[in-house]
Amino acid sequence: MTSISTAGLKKHGLLLIGILMIATTLRVTFTGAAPLLDMIRDAFGLTTAQTGILTTLPLLAFALVSPLAAGIARRFGIERSLFAAMLIICAGIALRSAGNIALLYLGTAVIGCAIAMGNVLLPGLIKRDFPGQVARLTGAYSLTMGVAAASGSMMVVPVALHGYGWAGALMALMIFPLLALLIWLPQLSNHTTATLSSNKALHSRGIWTSALAWQVTLFLGLNSLIYYVVIGWLPSILISHGFSEAQAGSLHGLMQLATAAPGLLIGLVLSRLKDQRGIAVVMALLCALSAIGLLLMPELASLWVVIFGFGTGATMILGLTFIGLRANSAHQAAALSGMAQSVGYLLAAFGPPVMGKVHDISGQWSLPLLGCAALACVMAIFGSFAGRNTEIGPAPSCRGS
Repeated sequence: MTSISTAGLKKHGLLLIGILMIATTLRVTFTGAAPLLDMIRDAFGLTTAQTGILTTLPLLAFALVSPLAAGIARRFGIERSLFAAMLIICAGIALRSAGNIALLYLGTAVIGCAIAMGNVLLPGLIKRDFPGQVARLTGAYSLTMGVAAASGSMMVVPVALHGYGWAGALMALMIFPLLALLIWLPQLSNHTTATLSSNKALHSRGIWTSALAWQVTLFLGLNSLIYYVVIGWLPSILISHGFSEAQAGSLHGLMQLATAAPGLLIGLVLSRLKDQRGIAVVMALLCALSAIGLLLMPELASLWVVIFGFGTGATMILGLTFIGLRANSAHQAAALSGMAQSVGYLLAAFGPPVMGKVHDISGQWSLPLLGCAALACVMAIFGSFAGRNTEIGPAPSCRGS
């Protein structure tokens, strides 16, 4: 009995470490490019809107691939699907760093497709193997995502400025998926097809007609929209206020680090709450406050980026936790995850280029920041509904969903 328990503990420990290592790749390989956008724009003579496409492409990939992820996992197994996603991220980084404008866009889209797989499958994997620890483990992998993203944002500008250029700095980010591949190797022996249920009717029943599912989806989607607007344009906003590229990169990294901080607390707090309405509203309003702060008092940027990072990090954890808490089964969690991330990221995809175009027309960042503040207030409203202590019904006709 002792040896079995030890073996089980070791197996779950390796799985948990693997989950956290995969989580490190799901943000940094995308957001790590943001501090380099001005360099890339200058290198290729791009407009602000054209540069914003580099932020939009992964979001469109998230929207397109997210609904397919659960089906791929049913066919090939979650473990192998996640391993393949890490390989594809490596290939995308290599393409993106080739120094060619077409490959830059292509590689960015490829990375987005692979990240979408991880975004959808990790919540389902946690629901399957750690059903009693959804909130805590969601907080843990959100923490690792934030720490890795902060490291990447702080690293890329010094690498670029020390002779490697923007392409070399982007290539350096491959260290994250390579480490994840090595740590995930033992999981390939756990080839679990159909772990998310092979019944397609169960997989989608009640999701697209559920008001609660749409409330979770829009809460997560608006958070994504605001986050990716700020993550994509924050360095440019700061530079427009007189910060140097290195300072902007450091503050960008500080914001990423702040997104990790809620991972230490939110999971513990959520496990003690009967519902999450109050915390969802407060965290969403922190995002609004920080956007207004950046607009009115940019000299306090270090404060505002920390507040924004904490608020958006907390709302992301809440949104991902809602997927597990509002679903009544692992396969419904996978379906809700696919819906929330597909619709949410499709919504978010319009943010960076639209805000970039608004900047080009107005010549300043005031309107984009006001827009983010207004959207954060709308997000608070959806959070007040998504945070209710209820589950999506097993069929479209069920009440309360």
